[in-house]
Amino acid sequence: MATSYRFILCSLLLSLVSYQTLATTSSQPKALVIPVTKDTSTLQYTTQIKQRTPLVPIKLAIDVGGIFLWVDCESGYVSSSYRPVSCDSQICKASGSGACVTECYSPPGPGCNNNTCSQMPSNPFTHSGGSGEMASDATVIQSTDGKTVGKAFTVPGVVFTCGSTWLLEGLSAGALGIAGLGRSEVSLPVQFASAFKIPKKFALCLSSSSSSNGVIFFGNGPYQFLPNVEVSKSLMYTPLILNPVSTAGSYFEGDPSTDYFINLTSIKINGKAIPLNATLLNIIDGNGGTKISTVNPYTVMETSIFKAFVKVFRQEAKNLTKVSSVKPFKYCFSNNKTPYTRVGPAVPIIDLVMHSSSVYWRIFGANSMVQVKEDVICLGFVDGGSDPRTSIVIGGYQLEDNLVQIDLEKARLGFSSSLLFKQTTCSNFNFTSTA
Repeated sequence: MATSYRFILCSLLLSLVSYQTLATTSSQPKALVIPVTKDTSTLQYTTQIKQRTPLVPIKLAIDVGGIFLWVDCESGYVSSSYRPVSCDSQICKASGSGACVTECYSPPGPGCNNNTCSQMPSNPFTHSGGSGEMASDATVIQSTDGKTVGKAFTVPGVVFTCGSTWLLEGLSAGALGIAGLGRSEVSLPVQFASAFKIPKKFALCLSSSSSSNGVIFFGNGPYQFLPNVEVSKSLMYTPLILNPVSTAGSYFEGDPSTDYFINLTSIKINGKAIPLNATLLNIIDGNGGTKISTVNPYTVMETSIFKAFVKVFRQEAKNLTKVSSVKPFKYCFSNNKTPYTRVGPAVPIIDLVMHSSSVYWRIFGANSMVQVKEDVICLGFVDGGSDPRTSIVIGGYQLEDNLVQIDLEKARLGFSSSLLFKQTTCSNFNFTSTA
């Protein structure tokens, strides 16, 4: 009888352990999701997370190449879960910090503590920067199965940097900082991956509409949009290129860039390669190359590339009637007789050719032409001057309604080209129902 009782007891204990293990495993999210909104007045892309104890909704401008999350700590930051990051901590070293605040001369509180790790938050929209202490605080983010929104999960300590209130100038109204998604050990994608043991990857899908949200997924796909369109299996991939010199507004000497550079080798318009100085597409001493950006609203090109690009485009766009330019664009056309297709105005097709001739990012009229007046459309590319830091910056307008996946583990960028061809858009992720 005793043996039988012990056997039953052991069986019950094993079942309980198995159940608890299963519950712990199944309760972990496989992917996370946040909404993205386009601000029509600033053309910035913003999101909202919940941070602090008690929780406060925090609006943030998105910088896809930003080093870290930074938040204004000067204006009413109150949280019982706020913890400064010490100078000798692993996370301070991983962040690349080159400074330590040994003594703060204001009253202790968020943003002012002794012996804390110091970083340099910057506003990429106004090209201004400052300094602030690193800290961590509770942050809540929603899970997803790639199709709908799941339950919310709390990360007890997401590391961020305290910024100053004056750094918010130029940000979208109500924004309290910058969500940095860049190639660093303290960016949000890397921190979320570490917290939940999900892959170090994220997918960005910017909506072209200011009234409907786009989406960012953290972790693996599926990435599904209404009506039942799964995008993750139809991506093309190109390697990410590391720029060894930081391209941030503020950085410590020796820091590599956290922007996402890609190996663009040529540009074709209706299949015709534009003549350009290929050296400009290489990164030399931190200069040149091609990166993606959510800070620049439109793609920016070095002057010689821009002129060659426009010349070939106009040769191919014989059906378009040129009209007076509208800032910031130099080349605008009458929209009166321009036919429209599923992927926007019927204009010459632009191909950004990557590391191989068979890997190209195709840009259709919806992403190349901007409607500035009822009867005027403009080529949505701008002249970046003769000596820019980066030769080509692929801007937000060209990313809209394209899904772009950044895989940090495989060091590659995946892209879908226009989702309009698949009869869906980035605003068609189902935020309204839950998994």
